Amino acid sequence: MGKRRILVVDDDKQIIRLVRSYLEQAGFFVLTAYDGRTALATLRRENPDLLVLDLMLPDQDGWDITRQIRADNRLAATPIIMLTARVEDTDKILGLELGADDYITKPFNPRELVARARALLRRTQLDGQQAPPVLQIAGLSMDVGRRDVRVDGRLIDLTPTEFSILQTLLESSGYVFTRGELIEKAMGYTYDGMDRTLDSHIRNLRRKIEPDPKKPIYIQTVYGVGYRLMER
Repeated sequence: MGKRRILVVDDDKQIIRLVRSYLEQAGFFVLTAYDGRTALATLRRENPDLLVLDLMLPDQDGWDITRQIRADNRLAATPIIMLTARVEDTDKILGLELGADDYITKPFNPRELVARARALLRRTQLDGQQAPPVLQIAGLSMDVGRRDVRVDGRLIDLTPTEFSILQTLLESSGYVFTRGELIEKAMGYTYDGMDRTLDSHIRNLRRKIEPDPKKPIYIQTVYGVGYRLMER
């Protein structure tokens, strides 16, 4: 297999050089773009394994690019790490609600970016050595091999991180995960402030799979502890 390919999009050439250097040292093949139009063209032409996307670009913002990616069937499954200098929780939550898988705030440690890229790619890579399972509870079903999620037969589009969180919950239905356990098992790493990010992903999942997101039947909150999926 060839190197995993990562597209890095930022209008700051110094950041591009820094990120490219660390990712290449880690064994990735790096593509670059400095604006949204070039980024989308490169995505459609090269189909990279992962996108590292700056929020503030000269022609369009990362939110708009994320919307376009998630609305395009050919690109919708592309994992996205959003990279930005904006630190407000509302900005982070909006990025996650639009379909970003992770969010890194500038200034950042490039080694942390490499670690998160590896974790995100690792959990989106299928193990082809064994027949993947089909997980089901009530009207919710997941074909892990096909990355196919359905509710009462209706196909549900999930981001790679949403898929991983739901798979973790389905595999241990009825078990109460603390936030830390769920973050580590589903996302592959932990860091300060991740609880709010997890809550955003859970909120997005409920909006997509629950008959009434305000009264969830599948993903249940255990107050003071964390989350669990309904028991079989």
